[in-house]
Amino acid sequence: MTRNKTDGSWSIIVVYIFFAIMGVSVLTTQIDPLVLAFYMVVSIITFTVYAIDKSAATKGTWRTSESTLHLLSLVGGWPGALVAQQKLRHKSKKQFFRFVYWITVALNCALLSWLLIPIGGSKLG
Repeated sequence: MTRNKTDGSWSIIVVYIFFAIMGVSVLTTQIDPLVLAFYMVVSIITFTVYAIDKSAATKGTWRTSESTLHLLSLVGGWPGALVAQQKLRHKSKKQFFRFVYWITVALNCALLSWLLIPIGGSKLG
């Protein structure tokens, strides 16, 4: 018997890989531990906002705007959003939403990468 729907395991793997890379970057002093903590906190907040929005969607009550969900992803909550989309099955079928989501991930990762290179990092200090 085959399953048509994934259980979201791949999203957990992507998030683990991201946080493992971040952890190694902290250990090798490439990034400040506060950056890792920031990503973790924003991801938890983002997952929670998705869960609240999913609950509101099923109850027919006030919803969180898609722009707010994208903003949370853009500022660093994309790991939490990815897990929420897969585990909660929320916003996982809206193709345009997912397209914009992946743009926010790419932009966030590009900014993070830029900050890790010497010229980008020098702009912070």
